[in-house]
Amino acid sequence: MFTFGRDQKIFTIGNVKVGGQPGELPTVLVGSIFYDRHKIVSDPAKGVFDKGKAEELIKRQEEMSDKTGNPHMVDIVGSTEAAIVKYVEFVAGVTNAPFFIDSTSTDVKMAGLKYSAETGLLDRTVYNSITFHISEQEVMALKEIGVKSAVLLGYNPRNVKPQGRVEILKGDQNTKGLIQYAEEAGIQNMLVDTAVLDVPSIGMAAEAVKLVKQEFGLPCGGGPLNAVLEWKRVTELGENAKKVCAATAVTAMIHAGANWVLYGPIYNSDVVFPAVAMVDSTIAYAKSRMRQIT
Repeated sequence: MFTFGRDQKIFTIGNVKVGGQPGELPTVLVGSIFYDRHKIVSDPAKGVFDKGKAEELIKRQEEMSDKTGNPHMVDIVGSTEAAIVKYVEFVAGVTNAPFFIDSTSTDVKMAGLKYSAETGLLDRTVYNSITFHISEQEVMALKEIGVKSAVLLGYNPRNVKPQGRVEILKGDQNTKGLIQYAEEAGIQNMLVDTAVLDVPSIGMAAEAVKLVKQEFGLPCGGGPLNAVLEWKRVTELGENAKKVCAATAVTAMIHAGANWVLYGPIYNSDVVFPAVAMVDSTIAYAKSRMRQIT
């Protein structure tokens, strides 16, 4: 067990605290809903979906959160402005948990943010995400809307090694870093995603968690489970291999000091929450015992 030499920040988003030293707080788990090809969505352009099944998935995640003590958030994914507004309205109505607003389109995300602002939901809203593609227009829009929480995606196309995540966040004499962009946008609660690209990159993303937390003291996490789901040959290892590897990928990040994990499709809550709760408890217990011994 280890402790970072730098003070670690803890942010409160809605009713959830995230951040701190390893073992200080339970890991926050974020499940995705309404993602591309999600079977509960019948018309992704209009945002038509099975409300009964959607609520069941969210409530199951909520139940697992209550059982394990791991806080939860919902990653809301939308492909159109009309759809994202419907999704945000629905999720905010069935759970008190914070939520990410997620899309490949900046315009779609902005529509979701504006709806959150108009309905008094910004304290529960996390913008996913600020990337190296960010424009000054996006910065100004975030500031005007009043967004306070955002994910900073630490993917660095010029340096995919762990240190590259630090570099993209910090910037240099010629280029602003993501942290500066976030500050200019008025973001107060910064959650760093150390950018898992595929299964081989999980180790580098985990190492980047250590580097980023030591450098900046910011809450770190990422999305390792999707990499496992896209690993086509995992099923050759047995019928349970995908679930086992998915849980292992998530806990690998936590052993590196991650404070939150975007664990992919929300239906995986039954697999992820127990695994994370066990690892969290072992880390917290070890830290407690070590303090008693010293």
